[in-house]
Amino acid sequence: MGQKVHPGGFRVGVIHDWKSNWWTGKAEFADYILEDVRIREHILRKLSHAGLSDILIRKDKQRITVDIYTARPGIVIGKSGVEVDALRRELHAITKKNVHININEIKRPELDAKLVAQSIAEQLENRVSFRRAMKRSLASAMRSGAQGIKITAGGRLGGGEMSRREMYSEGRVPLHTIRADIDYGQAEAKTTFGIIGVKVWVNKGEIMPEGYDAPGGRDARLGDQDQARRRRGASAEGLGASRESGRRGQDREGLGIVPRKRRGQRLGGGRSGQRPRRDAPASDAQRAEPPAVEPETPIADVAPEETSAPESDA
Repeated sequence: MGQKVHPGGFRVGVIHDWKSNWWTGKAEFADYILEDVRIREHILRKLSHAGLSDILIRKDKQRITVDIYTARPGIVIGKSGVEVDALRRELHAITKKNVHININEIKRPELDAKLVAQSIAEQLENRVSFRRAMKRSLASAMRSGAQGIKITAGGRLGGGEMSRREMYSEGRVPLHTIRADIDYGQAEAKTTFGIIGVKVWVNKGEIMPEGYDAPGGRDARLGDQDQARRRRGASAEGLGASRESGRRGQDREGLGIVPRKRRGQRLGGGRSGQRPRRDAPASDAQRAEPPAVEPETPIADVAPEETSAPESDA
């Protein structure tokens, strides 16, 4: 499901908001939607080279407010605001309403999925290796502070006769975690041998509900806490006692080597009713118990031997 639904629409109402904010009756609903489509198509066609990321539209009864998010605000504004004024007049001619335009600059374009996809598509059109372009975008996004990123490219990659799909990812991109802020963008590279589609998913972290206080601190991520909990659980179970040492036959408590059981043989001795063999290895209980020592006979209890005096010759 996470790979079929748009990540932005999947999170609307939870951590994301609508990109068009207005309300109208059933009679004018279709006209308002068609008006939004025309506004976006005109802006994208006119400012396709300006690095546009997102276009938000808010409508009142007689006024339309358009928020444009771009990585190159100087190109959108133009010299002394000439380009913005021209765009405002063109949108007024389309909608027949007063149009107000806000230009917002994107500080870190490496973390914007739409801009990353456009950058890879431009490199593919300039005959840059798709592997180099994708891996470079991965490294720059992770260096800028992304929790994870995934990039896919599909088409006649490298000019091959048969189209294929390549994917590179780094970090974690949880598509089903609704609290995760997943930014999604796609672009098309129009090459001489066909169109190559590029899709980008960027994980910017987790947005927690208001008033939530994490056990590890307010800034602690749930993913980090889960990993720390798993590490603590693994150490508490004592799994490293026998596996890290690499000694075979050692038990999990580290009490020493446990002798093997032979068929029909008890742990401490031989078969039932038989005495244990002398060459059989002693058990732990036998090694721990000291050997029995026979008490020595006291010297005083032994009668001294009578010695006969030698007979004299006399």
